[in-house]
Amino acid sequence: MADFRLRVTYRMAGRLVMLSHLEVARALERIVRRADLPYAVSQGFSPHMKMAFGAALPVGVGGEEEIFDVQLTEYVAADAALARLRQASSADLMPIAAHYITKDDAAASVAYPFSTYRACIAFDDADAGDDEDLKRAVASRPVPASITVVRKKKEKVLVPSEFIVGDMVRDGSVLEFTLEAKKTGSLRPDVLLDAMLENSGLHAVSVMRIRQAAQR
Repeated sequence: MADFRLRVTYRMAGRLVMLSHLEVARALERIVRRADLPYAVSQGFSPHMKMAFGAALPVGVGGEEEIFDVQLTEYVAADAALARLRQASSADLMPIAAHYITKDDAAASVAYPFSTYRACIAFDDADAGDDEDLKRAVASRPVPASITVVRKKKEKVLVPSEFIVGDMVRDGSVLEFTLEAKKTGSLRPDVLLDAMLENSGLHAVSVMRIRQAAQR
């Protein structure tokens, strides 16, 4: 059977950032079906569309350049496939680019271990201060030396400096930072922000993954 692997870049924003990774995967499958692309189906007792998804985002975090791969049984020009996918999509889950990859290319889940995030910060109380007060409050928040997280009823201590790549940029009420996903584990952006802003009177209004990269 022919094996054409299409890698699609899409944007996820608005209310759809509240979907779980599984819900996003199902929505993308429906988009491929509505686009009437000749997708491949796995063999066995539980046939399913041959798709692979990029690194999962936490619920509440959007993405400007998310990816998924879909295997096709027939060649469809990438531009034509993209046009059909866009027509079948909603504005908040919109494909923006598509190209073919080979079997030698890294899987979608590990292709881009470096993720850059942009977080917009606000006061818990809207009357707590003006823009200058907010800028100073954001600038004063330190990156914690360690963060204790509970996963599957087990505590694990993460060291942010082991995952943050480069400097954290603070521009007024906006934080921008890059995290590296490692084979031994990763640090979620929402976990980092919650630890940084704990008991500060500040919270993240929105968080977006704005870039993914294979290397720094």
